[in-house]
Amino acid sequence: MDPLVGAIDQGTSSTRFLVFNAKTAELISHHQVEIKQSFPKEGWVEEDPKEIIQSVYECIEKTCEKLDQLNIDISSIKAVGVTNQRETTLVWDKETGEPLYNAIVWLDLRTQSTVERLINKAPGKNKNHLKHKTGLPISTYFSAVKVRWLLDNVDEVHQAVLCGRAMFGTVDSWIIWCLTGGKNGGVHCTDVSNASRTMLFNIHTMDWDPELCSYFDISMEILPKVKSSSEIYGLMKTSKLEGVPISGCLGDQSAALVGQMCFQEGQTKNTYGTGCFMLRNTGHKPVLSEHGLLTTVAYKLGKDQPACYALEGSVAIAGAVVRWLKDNMGILKSSSEIEKLAAAAGTSYGCYFVPAFSGLYAPYWEPSARGIICGLTQFTNKSHLAFAALEAVCFQTREILDAMNQDSRVPLVQLQVDGGMTSNRLLMQLQADILGVCVVKPSMSETTALGAAMAAGAAEGVNAWSLSPVHLPRLACEKFQPQINCDESEFRFARWKKAVQRSMNWETSEPGGPDNTRLPTDNRVSVPAGLKSGNCGSN
Repeated sequence: MDPLVGAIDQGTSSTRFLVFNAKTAELISHHQVEIKQSFPKEGWVEEDPKEIIQSVYECIEKTCEKLDQLNIDISSIKAVGVTNQRETTLVWDKETGEPLYNAIVWLDLRTQSTVERLINKAPGKNKNHLKHKTGLPISTYFSAVKVRWLLDNVDEVHQAVLCGRAMFGTVDSWIIWCLTGGKNGGVHCTDVSNASRTMLFNIHTMDWDPELCSYFDISMEILPKVKSSSEIYGLMKTSKLEGVPISGCLGDQSAALVGQMCFQEGQTKNTYGTGCFMLRNTGHKPVLSEHGLLTTVAYKLGKDQPACYALEGSVAIAGAVVRWLKDNMGILKSSSEIEKLAAAAGTSYGCYFVPAFSGLYAPYWEPSARGIICGLTQFTNKSHLAFAALEAVCFQTREILDAMNQDSRVPLVQLQVDGGMTSNRLLMQLQADILGVCVVKPSMSETTALGAAMAAGAAEGVNAWSLSPVHLPRLACEKFQPQINCDESEFRFARWKKAVQRSMNWETSEPGGPDNTRLPTDNRVSVPAGLKSGNCGSN
């Protein structure tokens, strides 16, 4: 049988394990488990690290059972790759293996006052003060401010750092450490794509930066070792895949770029998941944005290979707006209903939805923004709201594409898309209409997991997957061409921009403001039940 490669895809809302044929890129089998999110306070988003790793074990176990039912020998799996929600932050005790607090999810807003304090100490109070090294603005989005919050507010984390017992990592580090032995010799590492989202990593030297760590007052001792995106990190020490190398690691958006085979400078993909993330390959030189985009490390496919960089536009709320309509408003019984409901109206009837639930990310980086729905009349019904929600995803993407075109000075003529929301054909057609370019969707939607599998299979010592252009699989695609005239598209986009301005400066971190509102402050908190670790010197 052809060699197989597995991919752990740990996302914001679910975990999956998928197995691909390394010669054809065919998806052989997979299993998925949903992940619970908790919202302890307004703006706070957490997940249980133990639930995350348990979901990984379960997905691997169930997928192996499915392969067995297909009479496929699991010994054909030659490597495993990991792809993950990126900026989500964990700290755990290396001696007990216990998490010291819940995982703080990437879109969590609790660090706003921490961010303000950090910006206030920057020259000229410039949020881009560190961008020349990190490619990133100082924002609640990135891992360093979440670690700083944990150090300031969770005694167990502070004490574990003082005792030399603490380990920090994004979700990939936690998974690899657990799967390679955990407290019994687990490998503490990350790859360049994940490291570049922490604000502690210098995207030019390709390593942790002492000055950045000093700026955030974070000990370099707790950081994982940075490796390439494609090399053997360690061997699986658990489950039915014991002894199989873990040899690929990519943040989810980088993995999607690889899975879409955007290896050429200028190629661009957009992933529609909980959030929305557009990446454009800029080659071997980082391009610093002048229009609110991020400069990030896309991938480094081998120890001796050069790094490739990308310009990225990040939208916090995309698929999450559908979940909000379902869970919070009761407008939908299931997420899949939104396409039919929106199609029933065929228009938002002048209603505009800005889902700035976690502030606005690119190109604004405005944490004070909040979600608004405007343009309502007595005629507006839930179908119009559903249509406006889908349009909001498309308008946010248009804003990012405009910024990307300005930075690169080369207009995009085709957008490659992936992610769960791309199964919504109405959304894809709306996106083509609002962008005015062709939208190309591969028939095999699991491009994020595919990218992780490709990186793992291509690693030196595995050599199960060739990344040579002549050997890359050709994925069948569906194309969506613009169907409305440019004037109509521009009118709708201008109205959207008007709505965005009304969402700005809604919140304030100053207590006792005119509407007596404030952002969540850095109140000291206790560790959630079941997550406490031992004191210094105990086992």
